[in-house]
Amino acid sequence: MFRLAFLLCFLSLSQAPLAQQSPTAIPSDTCPVTKSYLTSLFVPPSPYPAKAPTGLFWFGSDRLWTALPVNGTWKGLPHYTPSDPTFRQKLFFYRQGYDWHTDPPSRLTATGKRLDAAAPPLLSDRANNGWVRPDQPFIVTGINLPTLGCWEITARYQDDDLSFVIWVDVNSHVNRRKAKAHIRLQYQVEYQNPSN
Repeated sequence: MFRLAFLLCFLSLSQAPLAQQSPTAIPSDTCPVTKSYLTSLFVPPSPYPAKAPTGLFWFGSDRLWTALPVNGTWKGLPHYTPSDPTFRQKLFFYRQGYDWHTDPPSRLTATGKRLDAAAPPLLSDRANNGWVRPDQPFIVTGINLPTLGCWEITARYQDDDLSFVIWVDVNSHVNRRKAKAHIRLQYQVEYQNPSN
């Protein structure tokens, strides 16, 4: 009897953190996600494509911009490694006049805080640069979110800030290979075959 009571108590305690970290829908009253219809629609300067990849919209200004999901949600983010409990996302940022040869990408930092519950801050990698086409360079950084939920993320490059709110959901976890393929499809294919 004691073993059964201990087991039931242990199981109920171990499920509490999971319930706090497993949102299934965007709570519109508690998470003011950044959506395209809530912001002025930004169009990147040439030579960047005027239309964002499918399912995304451009957000920011010519000083600093990124692509965000139209529904305001990142679903099924992978873990960086199988033993890592955090949720991994790569963020791509663009800046008019950015020269990946001469401008150090490490000038970009990313920070974040959870808005709907207490949580440690996100962890951010040192930024790096890249390009799909030489005339369309970008700055990329990886972030690790310690929990699911409503997050405000701020990127800073020199004196320019860009903040947005995103809902991080666990719909179905995808593995790293699928996540990398998704990123390639979103960012490379649409840039190599722009429809504007």
